[in-house]
Amino acid sequence: MDTKLLSLVITVALIVVAFALIGIGWRNRLKRQADVGTLPELPAAPGEPLVAAEGQYVTTTTAGDWLDRIAAHGLGIRTNAQLAVYPHGAVFDRSGAPPVYIPAASLRGVRQDSGMAGKFVEKDGLLVVSWQHGTRGLDTGFRTRHAADKEILFDAIEELIPQAPPADAHSGK
Repeated sequence: MDTKLLSLVITVALIVVAFALIGIGWRNRLKRQADVGTLPELPAAPGEPLVAAEGQYVTTTTAGDWLDRIAAHGLGIRTNAQLAVYPHGAVFDRSGAPPVYIPAASLRGVRQDSGMAGKFVEKDGLLVVSWQHGTRGLDTGFRTRHAADKEILFDAIEELIPQAPPADAHSGK
């Protein structure tokens, strides 16, 4: 057999094996994340958003673990999106994927970060929304197309985050 042909066959075989292993890994990740329940439904008439901006939906990861991408429900798929903030919650309207709706009551925090699960940008280039979905804490990343939009979205989401009751509210004082 010709050495060039042998090299080609070995290269193609290695590529096929690599993609098969990636597929197996993704399937196993889906099994491990079977406890991620059905995502909240977007209200039928969401109304007018307080603010909205175009950008890129980066991914959703387990809260605090920027490498543990959530594969369930397509949450791990990077796509162009619009993030709209409503009085009742935030909506990531993703191109080619179902929208991700986070009700205001589920919001736990918002921060700016430099990266998560395969997307790294300049310092504080990502908007990361922390939220609770059932028993899981999640972080969802969004990169605005225009830097000025990030602050506006940050402020709007921060306003929606439920405030914890004062410490003395439980003590009866």
